[in-house]
Amino acid sequence: MRILHWFRSDLRLADNTALYHAARDATRGVIAVYMPAPAEWKAHDLSPVQVDLRLRSLAVVARDLSAKNIPLRILPSKSPRDVARLLLNLARELEVDAIYFNTEYEIDESRRDEDVFAAFTKAGLKVKSFVDQSMLDPTSISTGSGTYFTVFTPFKNAWLKRLAIHQTTAPINLLPAPPRQSPLQINSDPVPASINGFESHISAAKRTSLWPAGEHAAHALLTTFIRSSASSYKNQRDIPSLRGTSQLSPALATGTISPKQCFLAAAEANKGKFDGGNEGLQTWISEHIWREFYMHVTTGFPRVCMNRAFKVATDRIKWSYNEKHFEAWKQGRTGYPIVDAAMRQLNTTGWMHNRLRMVAAMFLTKDLFIDWRWGERYFMQNLVDGFFPSNNGGWQWSASTGTDAAPYFRILSPLSQSQRFDADGDFIRAFVPELSSLSSDEIHDPAPLTRARLNYPPQIVDHAAARVHAIAAFKALTP
Repeated sequence: MRILHWFRSDLRLADNTALYHAARDATRGVIAVYMPAPAEWKAHDLSPVQVDLRLRSLAVVARDLSAKNIPLRILPSKSPRDVARLLLNLARELEVDAIYFNTEYEIDESRRDEDVFAAFTKAGLKVKSFVDQSMLDPTSISTGSGTYFTVFTPFKNAWLKRLAIHQTTAPINLLPAPPRQSPLQINSDPVPASINGFESHISAAKRTSLWPAGEHAAHALLTTFIRSSASSYKNQRDIPSLRGTSQLSPALATGTISPKQCFLAAAEANKGKFDGGNEGLQTWISEHIWREFYMHVTTGFPRVCMNRAFKVATDRIKWSYNEKHFEAWKQGRTGYPIVDAAMRQLNTTGWMHNRLRMVAAMFLTKDLFIDWRWGERYFMQNLVDGFFPSNNGGWQWSASTGTDAAPYFRILSPLSQSQRFDADGDFIRAFVPELSSLSSDEIHDPAPLTRARLNYPPQIVDHAAARVHAIAAFKALTP
């Protein structure tokens, strides 16, 4: 049997479930395919910086596949509707018997894959998909009544319980990269260096330095984090001026590292424990379970993939659509230094510290009362680690429209967040350089004359008054 492995958001050879099974099942060799999809990427607001990381990571995959004698074909698609036909034509050309790929859970991706299943099955070819983008199948976790969870803590408990059962009956282990196969008389296609329409304003040198590509770089980053920083993760993860997080989210989004590799590395360092043990490792594992939770929500409640709020009642909220306020937020010119520093970090690096994602998102949705969907889209268009379930889940949490969301009356104060998590102002100085000369006390909320002298704007909105307005708007939804 000759098998076509379809690479998507799984740009690695090691611990790639579909690729492992393809290599194991094939008797006439494995052929790999990758489908650049500019129209689909545009529709899903994929950022230029992530497209660049995907292509650079794909180049690493191509080199590693070549060493295994596995050809890589590049098959561009103009529309998701073309995917099944293009893949089937390629399968016939290459005389393959089956296509294997790893499951993706968003609704458009699910519909695309259903088309592939239907087309290949009708043609008498085999189709197999595998759980790989998450540690556990998002559909395998359910409440006592068999429904999807809507609150994180019960989900986490059920997730840990199911994992424990797995580890005693069918332990989850890392899978090796495919072995070298006999050469096939099939040429590989060159990996494109760029895609029209996805040019990044961040320089190539900076992108390469900030976001090294491929599974080898991702594995090195994981190893360094586990050895040097993971044990202090709980205490340092909220301080944006420190490198207190793993910064593996771009690797997870592009699939240059697997969730299993992260979970198992953390558990090994935590004396085999997924729960309890070292507080830093325990907290980091819990953050990965949040990722699993948001994939669970995406699967169980597909309306969140359709620009709908999880809490249906909150669709009645009369959001603001103030373009001037939104532009100030995007540019980091709101007059709130911590918010502005966060937005400028995003704009100049393609990444934002997780604590500040909450601060910036809640400022947009509660202080400016702008529709969360505007912010969700802007993040996706600029984040190197844009991953729909996590991005949507985070924005709906901040906007109090989502599952397990922040209560609408619990609104983060930008000033107190700044004073608490950037006490000395180091992060603000790094990204709002016009304020770099100010003292640690003044930098969080410069005086009016200081703002004017430094060409830094006044506060775009009064936080106390905005808080009252937001609470009243949400309270009005209550019957």
